[in-house]
Amino acid sequence: MDNHVEVREFLTSRRARISPEQAGLPTTGQRRVPGLRRAEVAGLAGMSVEYYAKLERGSLAGVSAGVLDAIARALRLDDAERAHLLRLAHEADGSNAILRRRRPRQWTVRPSLQWSLDAIAAPAILGNDRSDLLAANHLGRAMYSDMYGGDSAGPPNFARFAFLDSGAHRFYPDWELAADMTVANLRTAAGKDPHDKDLHDLVGELSTRSDEFRRRWGAHNVRTHGTGVKQFRHHIVGDLTLAYESMDLRADPGLTMTIYTAEPGSSTADAVRLLASWAATQQPDAAAR
Repeated sequence: MDNHVEVREFLTSRRARISPEQAGLPTTGQRRVPGLRRAEVAGLAGMSVEYYAKLERGSLAGVSAGVLDAIARALRLDDAERAHLLRLAHEADGSNAILRRRRPRQWTVRPSLQWSLDAIAAPAILGNDRSDLLAANHLGRAMYSDMYGGDSAGPPNFARFAFLDSGAHRFYPDWELAADMTVANLRTAAGKDPHDKDLHDLVGELSTRSDEFRRRWGAHNVRTHGTGVKQFRHHIVGDLTLAYESMDLRADPGLTMTIYTAEPGSSTADAVRLLASWAATQQPDAAAR
C-alpha cells in the first residue's frame, strides 16, 4: 500500500468528520467539503497551513512526536487512531521495518499452544491480524461452526465470512456493527504491516466482491481489539451475549488469543453449557462443518 496515499486519505477522513461547532470554531462562509478546512486544522495544531498541507499530502517522514501529537489533538483522534497515525509516520521514515518480525507464510499451531486452548473451559480461539481463524478449542470450533468447511483452501477468515457468506447476517444479530469492526481491524492491520501480501490479496478480493466492504474500507476507521461484549445467534443454541478478552501472544507477534465468557447465572451461561453438550456429541469432522 502506498504510504502517501494512506496518510492523505486517513487525515482527510478524520478532518471531514469534525464539524466547526465541535472544534469550537465559527461557521461563517460557504464550505465545499464536510468537516474542517486544512487551515482550521493547522490553526488548532499550532502550525502553518502550508506545513499541515504538506503533511496531509503524505509527507510524514521525519516528523517529530510533538507535531504528530498536535495533529492528533486537533483531529480528536482516539487511542487506536493515534497509534495508527504513529505507525504511518514510522512507515514513512522506514523505522517500521525494524519493528516488523516476519512470520512463515505457512504457520502451524504448536502442540503446546493447542493444549493451552483445549485446557480452557470456555470458547477460545486464536487469530491473526488478517482475521484468519487459525486454531480453536472444542467449544470455539462449535461456536464458530458456521465458518468451518467452506470452499477456501486456507483457514476460515472472519472478513470473508462477514461479507461473502449469507449466514453471517444470521450469526451476527447486529451485522452492521460486526462488519464495521471487522474492517476497522483489517485497516489497523494494514497500518502495522502495509507490505503483507496476504492482507493485500484479501482486501483486493473483498473490495471486488463486496460493495459493503469497499465502502467501509474507504472510511479508514481503525480500532483496538481488546475487550468488550459481542452478540451472536448460534444455529443450535440461539442467542449468546458473551464478554471477550483478547491477549497478544508474546512468542508469536501478530497472533491473538480470544476467550469468550458468559455472565454467571445468565441465559447465555445455560446456552454455553448446551453448546458444550452439543459439541461433545459431534465427531471432529461434523463439528467442523
